[in-house]
Amino acid sequence: MSHAKELSSEQKHALHDGLVIPAHPLALDENRRLDETYQRALTRYYIASGAGGIAVGVHSTQFEIRDPKFGFYEKVLRLAAEEVDRGKLERPFIRVAGICGPTEQALSEAEISAGLGYEAGLLSMGGLQEWSELDILKRTEKVAEVIPVIGFYLQPSVGGKVFSFDFWRAFADIPGVIAIKMAPFNRYQTIDVVRAVCYSERRDDIALYTGNDDNIINDLLTVYQFQVQDRIVKKRIVGGLLGHWAVWTNKAVELLEEIKRVRIQESILPEWLTRNIEVTDSNAAFFDPAHGFAGCIPGIHEVLRRQGLLRGIWCLNPHESLSKGQMEEIDRVYRDYPHLNDDAFVKEHLSYWLS
Repeated sequence: MSHAKELSSEQKHALHDGLVIPAHPLALDENRRLDETYQRALTRYYIASGAGGIAVGVHSTQFEIRDPKFGFYEKVLRLAAEEVDRGKLERPFIRVAGICGPTEQALSEAEISAGLGYEAGLLSMGGLQEWSELDILKRTEKVAEVIPVIGFYLQPSVGGKVFSFDFWRAFADIPGVIAIKMAPFNRYQTIDVVRAVCYSERRDDIALYTGNDDNIINDLLTVYQFQVQDRIVKKRIVGGLLGHWAVWTNKAVELLEEIKRVRIQESILPEWLTRNIEVTDSNAAFFDPAHGFAGCIPGIHEVLRRQGLLRGIWCLNPHESLSKGQMEEIDRVYRDYPHLNDDAFVKEHLSYWLS
C-alpha cells in the first residue's frame, strides 16, 4: 500500500495532457561554488517560460552534487522549491526530483524530496549494471511508497542499462508509478516501453514522456498502437522531460502547444519532419554526440551563458568542458535556426530574474 502523497487532480490532468519539464542545470561561479542568484534566476526563467514543471537533481544538475565534499543535493532542491512557492502559480506545476543510487540512497533522496514538497521523483536506473531486473523492480516499489515515481530509461552510452519488455511490463504495474521518461535514444527500446505500458492494466494511469533528445518532435507526434488481447490500444508520448529543454525553453513551450493542436488533425504535414531534424541538429551541437556526449552539460551551459542566464560554463568536475569544435557547432545552429532560440524573451526579463 502506497504512502506517498499523490498528485492533485489538476496536476494529474496536466501531466497527461503533456508538459514541458526542463532538466534544471547547476549555476556555479568561477570558483565552482554554488551561485545562488543565478540558480534562482534559472528557476524563474523556466517558470516564466511557461514550463509545466522542473526536474532538479538530475543529470543536467550534475550527479556530483551528491558528493559529500560539495553537498549540494538538498540545497539546490530547496532553492528551486522556494522559487516555485514564491511564484504563486495559477497553473498546475510539478516539481520533479532526481533520485538515484542503490535502494538506501534512493530512499534517502526520496525522503528529502518529499519533505521539500516535490511531487514526483525521476528514478534513475543508471549505475546499477550488476543488479537484476527483479532487484530494480523491488527498489522501485520501495521508492514509490515515499514519492510518486517517474521511471527513467537512460541510454546505455551514458551509464544506462538495457531492460527487457517484461521488465517494463512489470514496472508499469507498480502502484505509484505515474509516468515514464524514455531516453534510450533508440527506437526499438522506446517501443518496448510504450508497448509494455499498453499491455498493463495501469496504462491510463501512466503518462509517457520523451527524453529522446535526438527525436523530440517525432516522439510527440506519433500515435503508438498495439493489439492487446482482443482490442487495439493506442498511446501517445504526451510531453518531454528533457535536458534539451533546459535551453530555449519558451520556444519549447510554444512548440509543444503547437504540437497539441496538430495532434487533432488526421495527417502530419512533411514540414514537421523537417522541424524534427532542425531540433535534433541543434541538440547535436548542445549535447555533443560527436564526442560521446562528453560536452553535453557544458553545451547547455554555453547557451545559457550567451543569454546571460549563467556567468560561465563551469562544472563541478573541472575536466568537464566543451569538446573540440563544439563552440563552432553552437555558433552554427544559432545561425541556421534563429527561429528556435528565445534570446529576445530572455533579454526582456533577465534583469528581473536576477534581482
